[in-house]
Amino acid sequence: MDLIKSLFISASGLKAQNGRMRIIAENIANADSTAKTPDEEPYRRKIPTFKSHFDKELGAEKVELGKIAEDQTEFQSVLMPGHPAADENGYVMKPNVNTLIETTDMREAQRSYEANLNVIESTRRMLQKTIDILRA
Repeated sequence: MDLIKSLFISASGLKAQNGRMRIIAENIANADSTAKTPDEEPYRRKIPTFKSHFDKELGAEKVELGKIAEDQTEFQSVLMPGHPAADENGYVMKPNVNTLIETTDMREAQRSYEANLNVIESTRRMLQKTIDILRA
């Protein structure tokens, strides 16, 4: 039964890291976007959070994607006179997304995803070996 638990726990980790990677991809995709007018704010970076909960049926802790927070750091100002979103001084507000941080976060999420996948593959092999032993 513990092998089955590890499958479900790792599967919840896969799902959580998948959601994290989608949010990071959205941040990267919007890193160079701007608002349409000077009065609007540009895209605000999203921060994924995780939460764990006890699954009574499984009898184990599982992880899932929690609330998506918005990064409250300041926007970048870039001099772009003539841009539709430029203020009276010619500055345009750019998103508070740092692509270097997002790339690093994406790599970390990918490694966590791969680690959970490796656990699932190892568990599957152990279950198959157990079945093979029981057949003999």
